[in-house]
Amino acid sequence: MLEVRDLRGGYGSVEVLRGVSLEIRGGEIVAVLGSNGAGKSTFNNTVCGLYPAFSGRIGFDGGDITRAHPTEIVAAGLIQVPEGRRVFPNLSVLENLELGSYRRGRTGRARNLERVFTVFPRLKERTAQRAGTLSGGEQQMLAIGRSLMAEPRLLILDEPSLGLAPLLVEEMFALIHRLNEDGLAILLVEQNVGQSLEIAHRAYVLENGAIAFHGTPAELLANRELKRAYLGI
Repeated sequence: MLEVRDLRGGYGSVEVLRGVSLEIRGGEIVAVLGSNGAGKSTFNNTVCGLYPAFSGRIGFDGGDITRAHPTEIVAAGLIQVPEGRRVFPNLSVLENLELGSYRRGRTGRARNLERVFTVFPRLKERTAQRAGTLSGGEQQMLAIGRSLMAEPRLLILDEPSLGLAPLLVEEMFALIHRLNEDGLAILLVEQNVGQSLEIAHRAYVLENGAIAFHGTPAELLANRELKRAYLGI
């Protein structure tokens, strides 16, 4: 579904990504793990067209999106939930959700809204509440719910557990697993190694803008040096 080959990119003339190659097949959860500054968010934003690629190729669903505009990438079904939630604080929960279907999923808005409320009953109770007054966990629910309104074919989750209490982290990873069981392919970009490896089919370790390792969670956990050097476990 997603095929990234020798991707290089960054900010201005500063190269952050140094030849990243990665692939995701339909129905998979693929985890990208790494510490702060490893290049995870830069990778996400380059794949989604928010930052230009210096070189390399990004393929999605058989097409080349390396130079595509972000709106075209969204229209194709590649949707990102960014780090920090990025909800619209002065708009209501309902308005935030409806904005998720602005570019894609507009004809199915009512159906998708009911799906979001089934997944997140708390949002249904707060449709008129301003998003900025929600708790951190509720804002993360809203950010994911907004992405579901766009009928994603591949969902990129950037640090979905960041800033959440331990109990909410458990709930968040259970939700991600459930969305995947419903058939949604997910690229999970996280620092929470243990939880990510429990639900991922495959994992990539990003270090200083390059892939240091990739394989199954079992293969990753069997590598003692890799666990010590890159994962801190």
